[in-house]
Amino acid sequence: MHIPDGYLSPSTCAALFVVATPVWAVASRKVKRQIHTRLVPLMAVVAAFSFVVMMFNLPLPGGTTGHAVGMAIAAIVLGPWAAVIALSVALVIQAIFFGDGGVTAIGANCLNMAIVGSFVAYATYALVAGRSDIQSPRRIVAAGVAGYVGINVAALFAAVEFGVQPWLFHDASGAPLYAPYPLSIAVPAMLAGHLTLAGFAEAAASAGLVAMLQRYDPDLLRLTARRAPLETGEARVVQWRRTRALWFGIAILMVLSPAGLIAAGGAWGEWSAQDFADPAARQAISRASGGVAPPAAAPAGLQRLSGLWSPLIPDYAPGFVGDRALGYVASAIMGGGLVLLTFLALGALPRRRAALARPPAA
Repeated sequence: MHIPDGYLSPSTCAALFVVATPVWAVASRKVKRQIHTRLVPLMAVVAAFSFVVMMFNLPLPGGTTGHAVGMAIAAIVLGPWAAVIALSVALVIQAIFFGDGGVTAIGANCLNMAIVGSFVAYATYALVAGRSDIQSPRRIVAAGVAGYVGINVAALFAAVEFGVQPWLFHDASGAPLYAPYPLSIAVPAMLAGHLTLAGFAEAAASAGLVAMLQRYDPDLLRLTARRAPLETGEARVVQWRRTRALWFGIAILMVLSPAGLIAAGGAWGEWSAQDFADPAARQAISRASGGVAPPAAAPAGLQRLSGLWSPLIPDYAPGFVGDRALGYVASAIMGGGLVLLTFLALGALPRRRAALARPPAA
């Protein structure tokens, strides 16, 4: 679901970035207030979880792969506005440092997963959970449903963005300039995998984490609950030490992340420009696209933009690590570290501003 560079036209990327910008602005203002409530440690651990869980690729119908996103658990624990920031940070780090998603498509990917996914998941969770008790099994079911619905709506948005490209952007002969497949192929191809394994993976991750929090730290579920939030501000005071167990769980996921390498093939719509000239890759693309062969050559716009950005660690494979599995673990650790540093910086901003605003001692 990470749209690469070249699959959306520059004007589409710009338009989607413009759509996402006011949401980021509002979310930033709301999160700025929450920083004073020490919610930043929880945002950091949720963003790191999302980063790592997206590295676990699953085999999907048609020979493609997909993954969970963590959008539902982010929205349930943080609320939708803070989830937008947490997931956006994870997606931006993936794009810039690891080449997972294009830098030109940051607005599109954040809109689909961080914004649409978070708000849909949150609304679904609130609707299904209602005013049930924090410890109610209904909330586990609600989390699973929220994850399933959220990731599929996000996938639908991505499919539509792919599918309108041949209609809007083509050369004089009618050949597509960017994403090559129309809506009639893009939508079924994207949803086939997300309505099945990827959707169920998101549902299982969301439901499982809510069940774990119900047992070990139910107060974290009260932050966004419609019923029985704590009556004092203590509900939103989340110290770094309180997230230690969660970081330990993420560390285990980092060690296990090479399991994401087992699934063969790539995600639908994330083929490289070189794949269009490779016979085996062309067969895989055709098989995943309802038997419709791709263009004989990579679309011109895709070819031009696909090499626009050179990430530091492309495909989570650092050059200084010879073993692919160890490199994947190292990438997971580095990505989690970058997320942590980002939120440490965010948490330090209020203290820095307060220090600058403090009058000098007499």
